[in-house]
Amino acid sequence: MILFEGDTFTDEACPVRSPHRHEFHELFWTRSGEGRHLLDGDRATVTANTLMLTGRGQIHRFETARNLFGAVIRFGGELLHGPGSLPDFGHLFVGHGILTIDVPPPDTERLDAVVRALAAETRQAVEAHSTDVHRYLLMTLLAWAERWSVQDPFLRHEAPADIRLARRFADVLERDFSRHHDVGHYARELGVSPGTLWRALSRARGRPPRTLITERVMLEAARLLRFTDMPVGAISEKVGVQDQLYFSRAFKNRYGEAPLAYRTRLHGGDGGGA
Repeated sequence: MILFEGDTFTDEACPVRSPHRHEFHELFWTRSGEGRHLLDGDRATVTANTLMLTGRGQIHRFETARNLFGAVIRFGGELLHGPGSLPDFGHLFVGHGILTIDVPPPDTERLDAVVRALAAETRQAVEAHSTDVHRYLLMTLLAWAERWSVQDPFLRHEAPADIRLARRFADVLERDFSRHHDVGHYARELGVSPGTLWRALSRARGRPPRTLITERVMLEAARLLRFTDMPVGAISEKVGVQDQLYFSRAFKNRYGEAPLAYRTRLHGGDGGGA
């Protein structure tokens, strides 16, 4: 966990290294100040009294900040799946891009108090129930985040059946997208028919499962094109597409330009090998 106490930095002096990805989730709390966050190539403005959630695997970087007070809370996915009756907040971290939540002004002080309590706990030596305390404080923050996001039905804990199935699909897709591109696999994993899955995702997400699978595959390809030097052919194989011509066509359909052109435009130079 990192606390910001009036920090100001530019892109070159950012305390967080160049664009990177983690095997854990992050919650960015901005109590006051401003900045700019890069997430999967898209820039989001950081403003006061907001929470920003990034999921495992997303490529990001805090680019700039001015007089920033707040915190970055990092945690593994296992803390999202608590024992007993604790709710599961995994849906807050999959199935969307940048998620920024406005914190109502009357709630900022108590949220900041919980953040600081969590920071104090993480600085202490590990004791009996330390993990439980961390989990309950984190669950409090995520429960509030979900409450303040009620305008998006996909983020509500009490959701219709179609949205609950769409969340489960997003979890499985995040796990399997590089190995399985067929709708039948996801239907079997979720214990429903392909038709049921198609109808649920079309209603809940506005797009059928095959489109969502392709979008996730191409998102990973775009991340690798932008933030690695891997050849296009190796990227195609890594995301599970053996036919490079099909890969290039699908990528162009998604992003409007061929993979090498996309990389060259963003890098401003050599596009790398094919």
